[in-house]
Amino acid sequence: MIRLENIDRVFKVGDERVHALRDVTLAVAAGECLSIMGPSGSGKSTMLNILGLLDRPDRGRYHLEGRDTTALSDRQQAEVRRHRIGFIFQFFHLVPRLTAAENVELPLILAGVNPSDRKARVTVALERLGLADRARHRPDQLSGGQRQRVAIARATIMRPAIVLADEPTGNLDRASGKEVIQTIELLNAEGMTVVMVTHDPEIGRRTHRQVRMMDGRIEFDSGFDSGSDSGADP
Repeated sequence: MIRLENIDRVFKVGDERVHALRDVTLAVAAGECLSIMGPSGSGKSTMLNILGLLDRPDRGRYHLEGRDTTALSDRQQAEVRRHRIGFIFQFFHLVPRLTAAENVELPLILAGVNPSDRKARVTVALERLGLADRARHRPDQLSGGQRQRVAIARATIMRPAIVLADEPTGNLDRASGKEVIQTIELLNAEGMTVVMVTHDPEIGRRTHRQVRMMDGRIEFDSGFDSGSDSGADP
């Protein structure tokens, strides 16, 4: 489903060139649940941004569902991102003035889904995440765990094939974080491919596969027993 081939990403910081990713090759099969771990500056977030089509590599290819996304225009990438990829962020990124239901509805509006279908899908999404009684609440009226569950509902309302989570429990207490991880695990059990960046080794151990990064390279991949940068075939 996902295949990164010899990916390099270089940023210019002042007069220096910083290699955020160095010759990264990784394959992820449909339905996998993968955690990416490593110290700050190891390349985790850069990899997630490339997987989410928020950034482009300087070298290499990224194939998603058999399609070479690096050959797509910005508009074509945005279309793939809208329909095939869901994002869960550490700081929720909800629109403060909108209710929970209105936040979840946003991707459907952008995709041109008709209003009656939008309302029905939002209602189902909030109910299955235990948020039906919070539909009319704004983010500042919700707990951290509730806000993250609203963000998860928004990320998955378009029924994406892949969910990318960037430190999804990093801004939550332990109890709320556990609820959020259980929700993400449920999405994976329903067939969504999950790639999650985390600093928490306990959360990392809960995923089926763990990848550890260091200095822009894949240092360890539990899905590949020889320690190569490559993963399992999709």
